[in-house]
Amino acid sequence: MIAHAALTLQSHSSIASARPARKSISVGFFLLPQFSLVSLSGALDVLARANEAAGEKLYELSLFSVDGAPVASGSGAEVVVQGGLSMPDGVLHSNPFAHLDAVFVLSDAPLPQHGHQQLITALQAFAVSQKIMGGFGTGAYLLARANALTAYRATIHWPYVSLFAEDFPDTVVSTNLFEMDRGRLTCASGNASFDMMLAWIAQRLPDQAGEEIVADLIDHFGHERQRSAKEHQRVPLAARIGGGQPKLTEAVSLMEANFEEPLPTEEIARLVGVSRRQLERLFKQYLNSLPSRYYLELRLTRARQLLQQTSQSILQIGLSCGFSSGPHFSSAYRNHFGITPREQRTQRLTAANNVMTAVATSFSAAPGTAANSVAIAPKPKPRL
Repeated sequence: MIAHAALTLQSHSSIASARPARKSISVGFFLLPQFSLVSLSGALDVLARANEAAGEKLYELSLFSVDGAPVASGSGAEVVVQGGLSMPDGVLHSNPFAHLDAVFVLSDAPLPQHGHQQLITALQAFAVSQKIMGGFGTGAYLLARANALTAYRATIHWPYVSLFAEDFPDTVVSTNLFEMDRGRLTCASGNASFDMMLAWIAQRLPDQAGEEIVADLIDHFGHERQRSAKEHQRVPLAARIGGGQPKLTEAVSLMEANFEEPLPTEEIARLVGVSRRQLERLFKQYLNSLPSRYYLELRLTRARQLLQQTSQSILQIGLSCGFSSGPHFSSAYRNHFGITPREQRTQRLTAANNVMTAVATSFSAAPGTAANSVAIAPKPKPRL
């Protein structure tokens, strides 16, 4: 048994050593005050783990701020950085990012519509090099101010999509989770950075080894699947319809809380204190749907999530989402999504098998080699 384990380790080591070393790329993350710590950690965790899975340093990571001083995140935790836009004597660098291969700007609320001129200048100088540029949260707004997103697809955190599109009509703005367009990588706030970094790794390493690394990352971080760039950001209902329709918001909340035993439209109307006709008018005006149709779509969307992300039986999922029988569930699902629940589950199992195969055959660094170091700040501590 011990001999077999040693042989396995030696085999993995031979695979890693036989593969030509890839060029390491230097990635910088510029932090603005109140940035999302979740966005930063998601990106750093993925790239650092990619180094470990590859057995070589694919990415060299570093953090920057305006003046090289620690930056407070939106949670209040301060993050130490390795550099700033100015030299020690206070003179502004002509191109502080020149040594980097990629720069990502992390920003959240408030929207950086004004100020930050030193950063804008640095981004403009970096854009000339045709290297990779990106923005997390509202970082895309700063890239656009630096004229780095003209004629590119880009996205921004959902509360600012309309304003972003209005202020920069030459940028193709989407509500997608993330966008990757010719070296411009932008994503929403929160954990969207995790999915975008996975996609970036897959794009940079379009071979079997790259697939194995991505599979290892998905498995390591406990994700069922990788979200794609085509998926839309989740926008709260109150934000989509405005805060002035509490009856409609309450009605949808009742629907979301009662999937297994769906409430009749009349009962929902009674519980929120309006007539059935008034409720139907609200749904038609703000959601362009009838209450019963919207309720059905919510239940089917939930069913699809369970089919993709759990191992529950198809019948269990159908019953938990308010369908009285397997045929009833299958028919409604096919009418809405174009495939049956069984076909949806087969797609999921095929993808899972591919991931497990890739993980089982993935390579690892030789035992005893030094761990890949990541040039990031020590774990930040909340300010007291």
